[in-house]
Amino acid sequence: MDCWFGSMFPLHYHSFAFLSIVTISLALQLVEGSLQENDAGKVEYYKQTHNNGYCDFSEEKKYPFIGFSCLTKSRPHKDYLKYRWKPNGCHLPRFDGRDFLERYRGKKIMFVGDSPSKNMWQSLTCMLHTAIPYSNYTLSQSGLLFKFSLPEYGVSIMFLKNEFLVDMVNEKIGRVLKLDSISTGNQWKGVDMLIFNAFHWWTHTGTSKTWDYFQVGDKVTKEMDRLEAFRIALTTWANWVDSNIDPSNTSVFFQGVSAVHLNGKEWKDPKARNCRGQTQPVKGSRYPGEAIVRSVLSSLRKKVYLLDITLLTQLRKDGHPSLYARKNSTSVDCSHWCLPGVPDAWNEILYTVLLGN
Repeated sequence: MDCWFGSMFPLHYHSFAFLSIVTISLALQLVEGSLQENDAGKVEYYKQTHNNGYCDFSEEKKYPFIGFSCLTKSRPHKDYLKYRWKPNGCHLPRFDGRDFLERYRGKKIMFVGDSPSKNMWQSLTCMLHTAIPYSNYTLSQSGLLFKFSLPEYGVSIMFLKNEFLVDMVNEKIGRVLKLDSISTGNQWKGVDMLIFNAFHWWTHTGTSKTWDYFQVGDKVTKEMDRLEAFRIALTTWANWVDSNIDPSNTSVFFQGVSAVHLNGKEWKDPKARNCRGQTQPVKGSRYPGEAIVRSVLSSLRKKVYLLDITLLTQLRKDGHPSLYARKNSTSVDCSHWCLPGVPDAWNEILYTVLLGN
């Protein structure tokens, strides 16, 4: 069997009462895995799931929904396609797009977050489209909302761009990131599944930073500890979920932190400046988790599922677009992911949780 790396932790088992992954038994089986590769299984899986490597949406030029299709951007090495996540002690079922659509017939699913969230949304829309390639679909964009719909099933898969989850307001002094305020939450209501994500933008510095000030209550500051700012904002989000979500109507997931690969010392290759030229995953089975996400979510009274993708992504230094995010690019992208590729594993894990429910 061809296998990915991956990780999903039963946080209630680790003294966090707020999170559960269906059952302790299922969750424990999904915690640890190993790397296997199988050339024979590679082609069959990707033809089935991603139509020979990419989704041939007719609107591709108008709407960049397929994301980083590295194969069509002339990436020469394709070994990154060999790997799938193989949990220890259980079988992770293959993603069945038709079954997914039947289970969510007439439902709305919304991803809310930054670019890794969009990566996961792009992967899911592609996997579903490929499962029913002759079914009509619509793609649309309205402001920050991207929507993929399949009228035959009455299913809508949406992505709402929101890098911080809390409010960003333009004021006289500049752009203010209000860590204790969410005024746009009404956009998140009325859907059947919410998948939130945030982290990458909190670490930006210099010209890549998109705010000028932080604000908590009446206190405004130019700079503060970024992880503390993230913790405050995530606590604000958690309070919003507790106050506004009915878990009998809406399932809530939090997509864990997606790793970047900008320093070869992290995988014991000090000569590597970033992910450029990396063709193999990191060897190993354990990497640190996402302490802030776990700590903040532990305060939630409502049931939330954590899709802990940190381990999976930390091991996959080979899965980034690198120079192949776009044709003739000279910049190296080590934060997003090729499609087909790593985000497909995130959706396989999501599908497994839905099967358990």
